[in-house]
Amino acid sequence: MKIAMVVSEFNFDVTSAMEERARRHAAFLGVEVSHVVHVPGVFDMGPAVKKLLRRKDVDAVVIIGTVIKGDTGHDEIVAHAAARAAADLALQFDKPVALGMTGPGMTREQAFDRIDNARNAVEAAVRMVRTLKEIGE
Repeated sequence: MKIAMVVSEFNFDVTSAMEERARRHAAFLGVEVSHVVHVPGVFDMGPAVKKLLRRKDVDAVVIIGTVIKGDTGHDEIVAHAAARAAADLALQFDKPVALGMTGPGMTREQAFDRIDNARNAVEAAVRMVRTLKEIGE
């Protein structure tokens, strides 16, 4: 099984730790991480996810990012848009897109406390690939 990761560079101190946790869990599960694509922020993930889902050598995509609360409601808009795009692309391509994204409404400290969400997303992606194969055409 081969998975790809799309990682947000925004809040890189958090997302780099999330990426490392996700990579270690994929290795533990015996899953190959065939591609890792870094994008500026979680809002920018959609096109990269779409291109990866088109590839025959990608069974699932894990998105990794964190959206930290600022002075406005911008974090809610960004997180909801990214989550919706991930769900829509998963349905369009019949391949899992696992949400290893944290936020909105979090502080930086809370974001660090939730880096395991990336590990959980790898787990979900692997389980969904297996489930979809069991269901068949």
